[in-house]
Amino acid sequence: MNEERIYIVLDEPHISEKVTNLGDSSNQYAFKVAKDATKAEVKEAVEQLFGVEVLNVTTLNVRGKVKRNRHGTARKKNWKKAYVRVAAGQELDTMVTE
Repeated sequence: MNEERIYIVLDEPHISEKVTNLGDSSNQYAFKVAKDATKAEVKEAVEQLFGVEVLNVTTLNVRGKVKRNRHGTARKKNWKKAYVRVAAGQELDTMVTE
């Protein structure tokens, strides 16, 4: 995989309370990824960028929420999320917030 595709596949880390608990308990991290990204591409991108061993990848499509405003209703965009489990003893430095 070329370097440009790596940065297209991985959009940004997804940080939430659930992901923080998963990181502590089962060494899993979550990323927002491109809609056309496959599990193999996500695995290869994380391994190349962070230098860790990825055990498995789980992906899911997240439906955008419908929000109401003064002009009626609007729908947020659909996006894809990937949960990445890394080998025991390894961790990613993506969870640092500034």
